[in-house]
Amino acid sequence: MEYCGMAKNPKSRFTMIIADDHPLVRSGLRDAIATPGAVEQDGLDVVAEAENGLEAIEVVKREGPDLLLLDISMPLASGAEILTDIKRWSPKTKIVIMTALTAPGLLASLVAAEVDGLFSKDSNTDELVEKLPLILRGGRHVAQHLVAVLRGADDLPSLTQREHQTLNMIVVGKTNAEIANHMGISPKTAEKHRTSLMQKMGARSAIELMGKALKYGLIDAQNVPD
Repeated sequence: MEYCGMAKNPKSRFTMIIADDHPLVRSGLRDAIATPGAVEQDGLDVVAEAENGLEAIEVVKREGPDLLLLDISMPLASGAEILTDIKRWSPKTKIVIMTALTAPGLLASLVAAEVDGLFSKDSNTDELVEKLPLILRGGRHVAQHLVAVLRGADDLPSLTQREHQTLNMIVVGKTNAEIANHMGISPKTAEKHRTSLMQKMGARSAIELMGKALKYGLIDAQNVPD
């Protein structure tokens, strides 16, 4: 998945935020990407770093960067929540996901959420460094290592970000009222998300829904809300 066509950013330097809960990973990405000449001739400005999901949302809202390098599985906020809030508060920010997770369902949901880049943390940074200029100027790219995984996701149910977020709360027994309160929506809308999930997944109960979600790799287990 790859396309390009937008004009070059008129600023001389792009701004970037790195969000990962491992300091060594953040340091490695900063050295590999921000250095002048690595991705951009003048380098990239790392204006902030984040070590959990809530912090990632906060610094993106504050800084409005050109680029967010995001580990999708971090403490305190689910991947779906992070993506939803960032797209709401800073729609111009390009979102590049770095993940060690390879469940086809999760990867398919990220592609459906229209992230700008999707890369595996198990690979070296060469492909990321090569494709970031494309992404910064409006292109999208999925790492070749993950394309093969996604080919096996053709028969998976296609969930919206809100449905994926709802799913992760249903599997831990959240009621419609609790889901609504957490997501800032009405209980009626939460019920609609639940009904749509049941239909798409072909499930008749929460237990059956959980089983199918596990089968398809759709549960973001680390970030299921308390």
